[in-house]
Amino acid sequence: MSSLTYADYLRMESLLSLQEPRTPHTAGRAVVLAEQFFIITHQSCELWLKQLGADLDAAAEALLPPCDTHDLELGLEFLLRSGELIRVLQQQLLVLEKLPLRYFAEFRSYLDTASGAQSAQFRRLTTLLGNSHHQGSLYEVFAAAVEYHGQTVDDVCRRGVESGVLHRLAEALVDLGNGYWHWKVAHLALVSKMVGEQGGTGGSSGVDFLARRVTRPFPELRRLRGKVHHP
Repeated sequence: MSSLTYADYLRMESLLSLQEPRTPHTAGRAVVLAEQFFIITHQSCELWLKQLGADLDAAAEALLPPCDTHDLELGLEFLLRSGELIRVLQQQLLVLEKLPLRYFAEFRSYLDTASGAQSAQFRRLTTLLGNSHHQGSLYEVFAAAVEYHGQTVDDVCRRGVESGVLHRLAEALVDLGNGYWHWKVAHLALVSKMVGEQGGTGGSSGVDFLARRVTRPFPELRRLRGKVHHP
């Protein structure tokens, strides 16, 4: 029996064959490599979104009552990792700023109607996190866990560290929400830099479309934390 290799474990042959630029080679090597860079960045984002969604699901399951302290700590682990994954996604956008505008303009038409707004994994993330006006399912299960342990989210915010792991969970949610907001702002800045006032890929209005969707999750948690300033 042959030993498992690194390449076999990661299915490297399949993985590295998934990047297929649509730019014809006659356009020049630099343009083809620019599109490959664009594809790899977006594929990487989708992989991280897969992990992020799985971790947030696991966090929600851990917080679902009945939940003991061990469950809460487990949920916290998943939330803390999710916060780091959000930062990784933001860094992906900063890397993408190294895509030369002249090359992007040359291969952009080959995207046809494909658009990042069509990402099913991203849409599911917004359901979990919510936005500035609506609580997501993740906050709802956190509030249920707090209630199960005989407190309210208001209590947790006011008592701070005295609430133990519930306080750490609340802070992890705030960090996650802020990270999401930073990620969206970074995306808006990138699109503004690359397309200006042009319409977005897939028929959207571009920058205006994205600007309307730069929101901060967990509005109720942020509101209750703000009340700490008013005894």
